[in-house]
Amino acid sequence: MHELAITESIVAAVREKLGGTPVRLVRVEVGRLSGVVPDALRFCFELATAGTPLEGAELDIIGQPGRGRCRDCAAEFDTDDWLALCDCGSADVEVLGGRELRIREVEVV
Repeated sequence: MHELAITESIVAAVREKLGGTPVRLVRVEVGRLSGVVPDALRFCFELATAGTPLEGAELDIIGQPGRGRCRDCAAEFDTDDWLALCDCGSADVEVLGGRELRIREVEVV
């Protein structure tokens, strides 16, 4: 479960910026092609924040769709699959988005 390590990194990054300031909310953007399972991230957040200034904070996850562009016909489309196929039948697809994993916002008390 790599979500625990990811969550620990999120907590560490927030603490590095804010020190001991109590935190109310952490908003994270997670792309559907990032390989991160949002429910597992939520579960790990409570564990990773225990005993820190983030304890009791809410974790808000903003999902971002996967986005691809066909190299054969230039069509752009949403996808939730790394092995995306274009409607034209081509598998030569460039991933444009959906791999995001970033802290978007932090609210302090």
